[in-house]
Amino acid sequence: MALIQVAVPSHSLKEKNVTEASRTGGTVRRVSMGALCRTFVLIAAVFLTVATPARAQHEHHATGDVTRLGKVSFRTSCAETVQGQFNHAVALLDSFWYEAAEKEFTEVAAKDGSCAMAQWGVAMSRWHPLWPPPSADDLKAGAAALQRAEAVGAQTDRERAYIAAIAAFYKNFDKVDHRSRVLAYEKAMEQLSARYPEDSEAALFYSLALQGAATASPPDPTFARQRKAGRIAEKVFAAQPDHPGAAHYVIHAYDYPPLAEEGLAAARRYATIAPDSHHALHMPSHIFTRLGYWEESVASNRASAAAARKHGSLGDELHALDYLVYAYLQLGQDQNAKEVLAQAPQSAGSGGSIYFAGLYALASMPARYTLERHAWKEAAALDLPKDVFPGGRQSWTEISLHFAKGLGAARSGDLATARAAAEKLATIRNSIAGLNYWPDATEVHRLTVAAWIARAEGRNEEALELMRSAADLEDRIDKHPVTPGYVMPARELLGDLLLESNQPAKALGEYESALRSSPRRFNATYGAARAAELAGNSEKAAGLYRALVELTKQGDGRRAEVHRAREYLAQARIARQP
Repeated sequence: MALIQVAVPSHSLKEKNVTEASRTGGTVRRVSMGALCRTFVLIAAVFLTVATPARAQHEHHATGDVTRLGKVSFRTSCAETVQGQFNHAVALLDSFWYEAAEKEFTEVAAKDGSCAMAQWGVAMSRWHPLWPPPSADDLKAGAAALQRAEAVGAQTDRERAYIAAIAAFYKNFDKVDHRSRVLAYEKAMEQLSARYPEDSEAALFYSLALQGAATASPPDPTFARQRKAGRIAEKVFAAQPDHPGAAHYVIHAYDYPPLAEEGLAAARRYATIAPDSHHALHMPSHIFTRLGYWEESVASNRASAAAARKHGSLGDELHALDYLVYAYLQLGQDQNAKEVLAQAPQSAGSGGSIYFAGLYALASMPARYTLERHAWKEAAALDLPKDVFPGGRQSWTEISLHFAKGLGAARSGDLATARAAAEKLATIRNSIAGLNYWPDATEVHRLTVAAWIARAEGRNEEALELMRSAADLEDRIDKHPVTPGYVMPARELLGDLLLESNQPAKALGEYESALRSSPRRFNATYGAARAAELAGNSEKAAGLYRALVELTKQGDGRRAEVHRAREYLAQARIARQP
């Protein structure tokens, strides 16, 4: 049986390492110049080939011109004539291009009615392990595909094992809760991978199953599943450096502050493996964001947004733009962030998990733009656009905007509006009870708004207690992949509150803790510098102010914090002169 591959041109480039000293903590980062060059060459290619087509009014994925998706060799008993298309569909699946993958698998089934694995692919395309749970329609469609697979009949034990594994997820979906079915699939893939140790595809889907189980389970501070998943994917990545799933699943496994460095090699490789996939262009920025590599995140997400626009995927475009706005704001490039907001789609499309990621971005981008700049009155004036957000169990998509409105109102003295926002967040928290992650994230926002209301009313001890509770809860839940980072990290805001309460030494500790989780954040860097200055630690203050100036060297230069940093450093130089 022939093994057909979906090929991507290989690129060889001798890399030269450049060392960048990070002033925030004295750590040394090594940035691959070759990788940076490849990233910017890729952006140029994307923007030269992507014109400015009219934006689609709904999600639609074209696959006819998608060829550069990496190398996949998934052995099946299907007809030789469909092997190439089957591998192409798996490559789409490996880059989470689910709608396009389902289309390809459906076409394979139509061409070869005896290919039960094509129906396996349809069922796999309807479940997105790292995204919100599938809808009732998705579950019904996936279960129907499995019924067709069982009716056709798999021709090998291995194929029967694949079909049985995904069946463990869909079985009794109307009676068994989501997490239990996720764990059943994880167990089935563990057994399949152990039974066929030479099957790299089984290993990769087991890696993804582990990560899906971690997503559906309470947070584990040891990251046991993620570490195991990463090691499995790394092994395949080392043997098959052009495999899209291998690079992709390494990145997702290590998308956590303590693990992010381990995902850097895969992050710098994935976009060159599958340059026709907008998700592959975006995904490296998850690691870049974790490490504070804002320039590389900008490059990644500009390319991804352009590619998503080309394929009419509004949700994917907005998801990339949210990461882009976040990166621009950390670099002090506020005008660029403003332009992204002005040009962004005003709709997320319709249906599917990426639709909800797009909705989240629609709320988060204006929230980030106002709060990161401390434009409190602008934030207090934010409102949800009409007829865009579905509400109900999907209300988690809008929490960033309510948070920004509440915090902005509390910090600008409009306490009635702040209280209304806090009450709205409490209502949303209650309406989404039972979902993983989002109720706690909503509660973090509510506690934060309550803390700043208490501060505005002079209840300082209560304010600090509320803010510390918010920071501790946020630490326990980390962040969701749908977001590049919290709109304003709670521990950073705890530092702000301590600084305003004339406790600079304690504030410094909170800022430094925030920077360990989110390196090179603008506001945490400035806050730490100011706290160090007020605490009398002039050497640390100077280092942090220098880090802020370096961070914003290509920025607009408009923020008062940057001017303050330059003034402090100028005064320090004068003080050192004899």
